Amino acid sequence: MRGVNKVVLIGNLGKDPDVQHLEGNIAVAKFPLATTETFKDRTGKLVSQTEWHTVVLWRGLAELAQKYLHKSSLVYIEGRLRTRHWDDKDGNRKISTEVVGDNLIMLDRRTEGGSHTGEGGGIEGDGGSEMPLGDPSESLPF
Repeated sequence: MRGVNKVVLIGNLGKDPDVQHLEGNIAVAKFPLATTETFKDRTGKLVSQTEWHTVVLWRGLAELAQKYLHKSSLVYIEGRLRTRHWDDKDGNRKISTEVVGDNLIMLDRRTEGGSHTGEGGGIEGDGGSEMPLGDPSESLPF
């Protein structure tokens, strides 16, 4: 039996993407992404819970993130979980779980000056296919 490792997130960047270029000029971007869920508790009071995720994008997606994404950008990310293990300089075992993004859709609206801050700018893999969206708030269940 085969397993499935798929993650879908909609959230806001916690800071500008940190983009580095590895050997062979391969771009890799890393940034924190906040997802917030809101629900009513037993008393009917609205409660918000925010989870932070580390997102990693490679090659063309990393370059697009560097060009178009910034702190607070609203994005849709599809990808998979990757857990890494290493020993720090003091010999302590460290573990990090990241979301490796395969697809990215920028959900921010365009500004009046025409600069792009999102609204349906769909990017899949290293390609540049557009996936038009209407108002994202219309189709979201929350």
